[in-house]
Amino acid sequence: MPLLLSIVLPVHGVERFLPRCLDSILGDTPATESRFEVIAVDDLSPDGSGAILDAYAARDPRLRVLHLTENQGLGGARTAALPQVRGEYVWFVDSDDWLPERTVGAILDELEREREQERERGHGTPADVLLTGFTHVYPDGETEPNPWRHVLADSPLVEGCTLAEHPALFQTVMSVWNKVFRRAFLEGLGVSFGRGYYEDISVTYPALLAAGRLRYLDRPCYFYRRGRDGAITATASPKHADVFAQYDAIFAFLDRPDRPGRPVPDALRTLVFERTVRQALNVYDTPGLVPADRRKDFFRQIARHFARHRPAGYRYPGGVRGVQYRLAARGARIAYAELRRTGRLPGELRRGARAVAPAVKKGVRSGARFTAYNAFRRLPLDEHLAVYAAYWHRGYACSPAAIYEKARELAPQIQGVWVVENRKQAAAMPPGVPYVIVNTPAYLKAMATAKYFVNNVNFPRTMAKRAGTVHVQTQHGTPLKAMGMDLRERPEAAEGMDFARLQEAVDRWDFLVSSNPHTSEHFARAFPGRYEMLDTGYPRNDRLANATPDEVGAMRERFGLRPDTTAVLYAPTHRGDQGGYVPLLDVRELARRLGPDFTLLVRTHYFHTGGPGDLAADEGSAAIVDVSAHPTVEDLYLAADALVTDYSSMMFDYAVLDRPVVIFAPDWEEYQRVRGVYFDLFAQPPGAVTVDADGLAKALLAGDPEPAARAGFRARFCPWDDGGAAERVVRRVFPVES
Repeated sequence: MPLLLSIVLPVHGVERFLPRCLDSILGDTPATESRFEVIAVDDLSPDGSGAILDAYAARDPRLRVLHLTENQGLGGARTAALPQVRGEYVWFVDSDDWLPERTVGAILDELEREREQERERGHGTPADVLLTGFTHVYPDGETEPNPWRHVLADSPLVEGCTLAEHPALFQTVMSVWNKVFRRAFLEGLGVSFGRGYYEDISVTYPALLAAGRLRYLDRPCYFYRRGRDGAITATASPKHADVFAQYDAIFAFLDRPDRPGRPVPDALRTLVFERTVRQALNVYDTPGLVPADRRKDFFRQIARHFARHRPAGYRYPGGVRGVQYRLAARGARIAYAELRRTGRLPGELRRGARAVAPAVKKGVRSGARFTAYNAFRRLPLDEHLAVYAAYWHRGYACSPAAIYEKARELAPQIQGVWVVENRKQAAAMPPGVPYVIVNTPAYLKAMATAKYFVNNVNFPRTMAKRAGTVHVQTQHGTPLKAMGMDLRERPEAAEGMDFARLQEAVDRWDFLVSSNPHTSEHFARAFPGRYEMLDTGYPRNDRLANATPDEVGAMRERFGLRPDTTAVLYAPTHRGDQGGYVPLLDVRELARRLGPDFTLLVRTHYFHTGGPGDLAADEGSAAIVDVSAHPTVEDLYLAADALVTDYSSMMFDYAVLDRPVVIFAPDWEEYQRVRGVYFDLFAQPPGAVTVDADGLAKALLAGDPEPAARAGFRARFCPWDDGGAAERVVRRVFPVES
């Protein structure tokens, strides 16, 4: 009987890891198990790996060793092994990884079942590729289950299907090590592993696209090391540009007139293109990968990739990602960098116009930054240092600011330092608040040595969490819309999300601050992790709960509001698929309806790169003030007599003040369909609900039309907002002096 499985093992410089790998394969089955073989390729390894292979081969005839006389790299070593394999199926295993117990036997049994079912069916429909589950293993020993299991388990792949029948497979890892290939199918593809980095995608993409039948085995069959020294995902090298040659090979396969397999639908070709663009930008964006002197050329190659392989009729995605893609396609590297740093473009981006270059800020260049950060990580932790940030380093704000202030009072031995994006934001910091600017040496040292980290978003994933550090995630709003992992089943809302990275970020958290019982319930599911949920209320709302009439008066005076004017704050939420401020309300028309006794304070979402446009009020209308650039939203809450919003979490915060809230939501049906929501806002509103401008004007002119609705809303969403949330967080997280 022919061999069922050949395991190919390329080996180079892994003598520390190789015995564990070999033991997990050969030692996992009795020596009499003869259904598989191992072809190990000593790729001119500079260490003792070759001798280890020979010693194992002398003891176990199932292992054969090829010693290459010239280093070929991973792709070349695998290619060298293929003429030697005899198995019906072939599995490419990396020699620094290993297999869980009883994996080889489980794979063999699964392939036997596949063979038997093929015989019973009586026609040639074997699985061309068997995908397996896996587990990530981190340098600190922490493990993470397959983050894409939800895409694979309980899907058509369990019984068998094509990629066209389950295109969500493209969301998962494209590496070769979790895929067992039918050898005849693989050889018939006419593809080969590439040279250099990312060598396997020139095989995996064509294989998945051409397969007549794909299957998934819902079992962890592989331990994959992440973040080890020497791994390409953690190594600065010009070889990261090798990825473009692999992309060319993938599209050359798609363009071949004699391509094997089924025709590839246009939709799949578009998915391939977007997946490659996303990967290339990810490589470019990740600090420490592309050397500083190669970044300009790497970005040019992304633009060339667009020019060569963009599908006919391609439509850019919406939101920020679509803007990034457009900039990449144009080769607008400086504008792209500005968008990444600040969330804004340097000047207005107009269709067909090239972005204007911003001022260059001083900091440590990419390669040196990676080196400096790792050097600082060798220093001891500073037990008295806490790093604070908010809204992607935009400045001093939100719950982290409230926690910082309370920590200065209750734990003065803990020095707090803020991370800001640039000197302009640094200049806006409150007097006496220490700060560091992103990518400066002071920033790198603080990120490498601080004991405590407090943020309302995630810190950069390139800043690895050290043992003994404490990460506090405050988030920045009570959720109405679906969040986190709850978006996995909502592709329109989750476009561009990397759930694996999200889970990596959540795994860093030690504490997650919750604003109310509703938030605790949904965050526990949306952000699964081992952190402690702090049921404290939102620290940022302490200021609202403790506000005095004098402070309210001062804020109204600050915004130039007359004592007799009714100030209405209009603050619509961000709609991720629309890419900017898209008004659903004619603000000038509303001002005309309200009349001169009102003032409209208009605030767009901080994601938007442009303001609300022309807000000049007509004579006899309400005054209109654009407050989008005001840095502290709590100031606006205190100044406003009423809030108008649609789905923004501002409604939950503003409710602490027990003032009228009016919901203006003309696209509610569409929003809840696409985004997903945690409760019916129309059934449980904080006040009056309107869907047109006429209804909105009437609700505002009525003064306080729905006090009972607001009372019920406050009971549900504001029970912990008593002014003491920050103190509760500080006493739980920091060493508080008695």
